[in-house]
Amino acid sequence: MALSITFSPDHRNVSQPSRSLASPMAIATRKSPLALVQARHVQDLLARHHGVDAADKDEAFPILGLVSTGDKIQDRTLIEAGGKGLFTKEIDEAQLDGRAAFAVHSMKDVPTQLPDGLMLGAVLEREDPRDMLLARGGEARLADLPQGAVLGTASLRRQAQALAARPDLTVVPRRGNVATRLGKLREGDVYATFLARAGLKRLGRSEAESAPLDASEMLPAVAQGAIGVTACTQDGTAQALLEPLDHSPTALSIAAERAFLARLDGSCRTPIAAYVNIESMDFTGEVLSPDGDTRWRKTMKFDMREMTMTKALETGHALGEAVKQEAGPALHSALKLT
Repeated sequence: MALSITFSPDHRNVSQPSRSLASPMAIATRKSPLALVQARHVQDLLARHHGVDAADKDEAFPILGLVSTGDKIQDRTLIEAGGKGLFTKEIDEAQLDGRAAFAVHSMKDVPTQLPDGLMLGAVLEREDPRDMLLARGGEARLADLPQGAVLGTASLRRQAQALAARPDLTVVPRRGNVATRLGKLREGDVYATFLARAGLKRLGRSEAESAPLDASEMLPAVAQGAIGVTACTQDGTAQALLEPLDHSPTALSIAAERAFLARLDGSCRTPIAAYVNIESMDFTGEVLSPDGDTRWRKTMKFDMREMTMTKALETGHALGEAVKQEAGPALHSALKLT
């Protein structure tokens, strides 16, 4: 079966020949249920935009499911294991060694610096980026949790934000996919936990219908709710196929948020949050101490009507610098707690 797609072979002026479209172009992804759902969504979009029949999409764009190092490690937090790049390492390698043309990532898991040879080819339209509080008693707000309730999360950001609002809570590290964490909740291992609404919606979980936490109460993680698709920098065919999938407002928002993170040298060892609200055109970023005692937050306008990628990056850096200047030496001292 050959794909009926044509365009200039020297698209984007790459220095190496593009692959033949008569060959399957694999999509690398983690094997978690949510990651596979996201990869299937990208597969559907590629097939739809490029005239591939639904019956042929698995042959044209096969899914290559991989187990990442981050998925294997369940007995400790990402901080102890080595960082968020553990979720992308094996997938990056599959692209760089030619096993996959594309890779699908939750953008919040992607390091701010991609490996040499890889580029972000498309960012899909963002799903609701807000967090949800799920509790055994049905509480949906931190203020409503019982005194001293046990809250399970492996996210240092969520830990810090929860303790900032409710210092009486007991936060314990709990990792795993959506089903695992909901199972721990049902079994009574913890009284409450956080999950991203975007993931719950993509999995079709009924929990997504509950009210999420407002971003003013719990600012989302950088790029939360966004799916990114990478391609090799020398693969003009893959890059061209991804062009129709790119959602410019999301791509610009995510670029600004990731620039904010990069300016603060952020990693999973740092409680950092940032969110571009496209509707209100507000861009808010914050850094907290891990114990929630201290928070530095700044907001600036983000006018999507005038935004370019260069300006988005500059805005993200500027907001990061503003937070850095406000915090001063106290920022470094607070983050030593990690």
